[in-house]
Amino acid sequence: MIRNERDVTEAALAVMQKTADPRLREIMTALVTHLHAFAREIRLTEPEFRDAAAILNEIGQLQTDSHNEMVLMSGSLGLSTLICLLNNGNRGQTETSQSLLGPFWRLNSPRVENGGTIIRSDTPGEPLFVNGRVVDVNGKPVIGAEVDVWHASPVGLYENQDPDQAEMNLRGKFTTDEDGRFWFRTVKMVGYPIPTNGVVGRLLKAQGRHPYRPAHLHALIFKEGFKTLISQVFDPTDPHISDDVQFGVTEALMGDFIRHDEPNPDHSDAATPWFSLDYTYVMESGVATLPKPPIK
Repeated sequence: MIRNERDVTEAALAVMQKTADPRLREIMTALVTHLHAFAREIRLTEPEFRDAAAILNEIGQLQTDSHNEMVLMSGSLGLSTLICLLNNGNRGQTETSQSLLGPFWRLNSPRVENGGTIIRSDTPGEPLFVNGRVVDVNGKPVIGAEVDVWHASPVGLYENQDPDQAEMNLRGKFTTDEDGRFWFRTVKMVGYPIPTNGVVGRLLKAQGRHPYRPAHLHALIFKEGFKTLISQVFDPTDPHISDDVQFGVTEALMGDFIRHDEPNPDHSDAATPWFSLDYTYVMESGVATLPKPPIK
């Protein structure tokens, strides 16, 4: 029989202990313990609880084929990066190329030969030539890895957000060669604001926070025998490199976007200035699985 607020927690924990699956039992016991402690610590009021329930409902209702509010919220609270760092780099002890998936990854990006371009429609911007290399934790090349890349346009929009961009613009899938390398041409990306017309936008406004992410290149690298690598490489010159709204920037993910003011000797059609990026991705051994796409 429940007589007071302490009895509620004891009763709920007793029920959680009956869960057959040991991992689910561990998770639910910790969840109830910390959730109840949170409510006690801040003395959560009934109106606040009703508002919180309404917010969670709204987050779910904002899910569309091209938008994922829950992913935005998880990133904006720093939870996504925390989970990433806890589960990679020797469980948070060393640097890792792993990062956030973000809300804009799509399945079935078009295959592109190394040296090709991922520009599929008129996309004004400074030329960027990317040279990537994929290695294991011992520095050995990972041959035949599937590298799915995507990034925002120079106006700060992904193609699914922008009717002026062609389908799958600035997206492509490559295969690493015998040296673990892949390379392609694109345009230099810029930082951009995350969508603010939902719950996350209201939270940022209430906290006096800006909505900007620094410029970055996404990659999802798949190879049997390795844990799927989800990565972002950031431009350290971006004005928001130190205050990413999604807390995704780590030291290991800093790229060197080198500016060149002389003509490109290998690409005479490239305007000046043009940029180059060389980055090495490190894959850890594990099970190769693809995440569920946050959008269609």
